[in-house]
Formats: sequence, structure tokens, C-alpha cells
Amino acid sequence: MVIRLAVVAASAALITACGSGGDPAPSSSPPSSSGGDTVAYMDKVCTAAASFVSVPKTPPKLDANDPVKLKADMGAYMGQLAQAFDQTAAKLREVGPSPVAGGDEQVSKMATTFSDIGKSFGDAKASVEQADANDPVGGLQAAGEAIGRLDQFAEPLKQLEATPELKEAAEKAPACQDLRTLRPSEPVTPTS
Repeated sequence: MVIRLAVVAASAALITACGSGGDPAPSSSPPSSSGGDTVAYMDKVCTAAASFVSVPKTPPKLDANDPVKLKADMGAYMGQLAQAFDQTAAKLREVGPSPVAGGDEQVSKMATTFSDIGKSFGDAKASVEQADANDPVGGLQAAGEAIGRLDQFAEPLKQLEATPELKEAAEKAPACQDLRTLRPSEPVTPTS
């Protein structure tokens, strides 16, 4: 299902940004205090990003035989996605100052992008709720457009990884490693 794949893609982008690469090579020297500060910072960033994954999201069953239920379920799902993105944006804004130059700006961009996408899903929820349940396209088009915006949020995540100090710290931060091991649930299959 396209919607389920979008959530999987969003989760994969979070996982990639907050802990890409393989296992880091063991270091023979202890990290410097600034390196430790950077790891702690990235741990906070990944903890904030993980909140997206923790918000309950129940994809609707695609039952064309019950358009009223499909509309209600789709509206609820768009609302859940809006909440997930908004909650993550709020948590990213609470991370605190970066010990690495440019880190604050990059995390702020991530938060703004999450907020923007949350708003898209909130708008899609409103469109779905206002749509005629008997119109097979109706609000589903708005939902599809919101899902189409998901690729926009990968860019600030990639920028975060482009800073070598932050990328290295993400490879060491426990929350980033935990985020890498999260696995999306099985996709929902349509029923007829």
C-alpha cells in the first residue's frame, strides 16, 4: 500500500540520518570531552527523531465496499501522521544547543521540515473529513499529496549527516543505534 510504504520510507530516512554506516571501528583512545558532548547531543537528536516512530499510526484497511469507514479511517490516519510529525518537531526544538558549529541550524531545519509535513497531514485530514465519502477519489487525493511531500524531509536529515562530527557522533550515540534497529511493521494489504 502506498500509504504504508510512505511511513516505512519516513522511518527509513530517520534511521539513515540518525545512524548510518556500519559499526564504528573501536577507538583506542577515549573520546575527548567535546566528542562526548557531541555524542550526547546526537543521542538527544535521535531520541527526538525516534518519537516519530513511537506515535501510534494505524493504516486504514482499504475496503472499497465501505467508503464511509474508509474515509473515517483515512482521516484518522492522516491525523496520526500529523501528530507524529508535530511531536517530533517539538522534541527536536527541545534538544538544546549543539556543541558543533552548524548543528543548531541543521536540527532547526529538521524541526521546521517535520512541522511543515505535519501541517500537510493535518490539512489532508481536514480535506478527507470534508470529502464526499461516495467520491472514490475525494479526500484520498489530498492524502496522496501529503504523502508525496515525505521526500522533502529527507534533505535536512542528509544535511545533518553531512557534518563529519555529527555523523561520527551518531555512530556512537546509543539512541541513534536504537533507532537503526527499529523495524517497521508488516504492510497492510487491501481488502475488497
